[in-house]
Amino acid sequence: MASRAAVPFLVAMMLLTGVCNTLLTKYQSHLLTAVCQDNQCVRNCDRGSGKRPALFEQPVLQTAQMFIGEMGCWLVVGLMSLYRRFASRPSPAERGYQAVHTDDVADAQVDERDGQPKPDVNAPSVLRGFRVLLLALPAICDICGTTLMNAGLLLVAASIYQMTRGALVLFVGLFSVLFLRRHLRLFQWLSLVGVVLGVAVVGLAGAIWPDEKKVSEHGTDEADGGLSDAARAIIGVLLIAGAQIFTATQFVLEEWMLENSPIEPVRVVGWEGLFGFVVTLAGMVVMHLAVGRTDAGRYGYFDMVEGLRQMTQKRIWVSSVLIMISIGGFNFFGLSVTRSVSATSRSTIDTCRTLFIWIVSLGLGWESFKTLQIVGFAMLVYSTFVFNGIVQPPLRSLRTAEEVEELLPEEPIEHQ
Repeated sequence: MASRAAVPFLVAMMLLTGVCNTLLTKYQSHLLTAVCQDNQCVRNCDRGSGKRPALFEQPVLQTAQMFIGEMGCWLVVGLMSLYRRFASRPSPAERGYQAVHTDDVADAQVDERDGQPKPDVNAPSVLRGFRVLLLALPAICDICGTTLMNAGLLLVAASIYQMTRGALVLFVGLFSVLFLRRHLRLFQWLSLVGVVLGVAVVGLAGAIWPDEKKVSEHGTDEADGGLSDAARAIIGVLLIAGAQIFTATQFVLEEWMLENSPIEPVRVVGWEGLFGFVVTLAGMVVMHLAVGRTDAGRYGYFDMVEGLRQMTQKRIWVSSVLIMISIGGFNFFGLSVTRSVSATSRSTIDTCRTLFIWIVSLGLGWESFKTLQIVGFAMLVYSTFVFNGIVQPPLRSLRTAEEVEELLPEEPIEHQ
């Protein structure tokens, strides 16, 4: 459990790593997309070849690389263990001293090596022993949510993607009330609605004054010849909306597990990365054998051989490494915020990174200024601050002092 003073740092780092991850994806194509390497030509890129260029569109493979980034947290765990082993001071027992057992309870709660409080090993834990396999559940939710969002974004514009994804905070709030027995006050529900409306206004501005081109720089029409624009939009919105249900379930599961286990967030990310990668890899192999190697599935989403060949291209693998590093950090800091505050607060705070991405994109010339987006971002930030108790709601009757759920809790959550 992070201290009160550490929570703003965790929030800032969650936003920073999240912004870096999204900006790295945008850098791939200089277009307003949120999928890792979309709009990168990977085959038939010579305009004089007479063949239609093929773009990098591998949502399943992109999900796998996300879990590889999360697995990188085990490297951090190993380095921390080596540091504690070789760089920390020897314990009094190692220097030949014997403890005077005047307070056995206090001695049991302090680590012998570095003198820091350690978790109560006798406390009930939902993740003890083989029950750590429960972390496969949020990992599977992550697989479903990320893959559906990646696939949905291939069918709709980034502005529509943003508006649909804004529904996440409502799902997280609803699931927290239903499954975690949280009690959200009226002003908090209104704040969640305000967050969704703010995101919707930002996306609406992008839809009215789009920055994206219908035709890519390689001269290819982005539309799928087999679907009309209306069908693509409907399918894409349904995929992205469904993804928010899986993501909300993931957030709520993680909060429940962190509240009922002393496990460190960095280990949670590592375990989720391991389980998620194993499940994704197994699914990729099965789908490759069933679909990818057939004539109809060749060069498609489930052609594992073609996807790996595309990943070897320099622009793709360099950006992939950077994205994996940023996604590992983003998930670690996000889980730390979940443990210190709540899953609902995490979702509202994460939504605000859209503002920082927009500011940087303006500076880099990737987006044009739209006055309507200022209104949307103002609604988004204000509603987030109100929900987390940073500013007072406009109507004092909406809340009382006893009902406020602060962003920075006064006392750490005790593991029962």
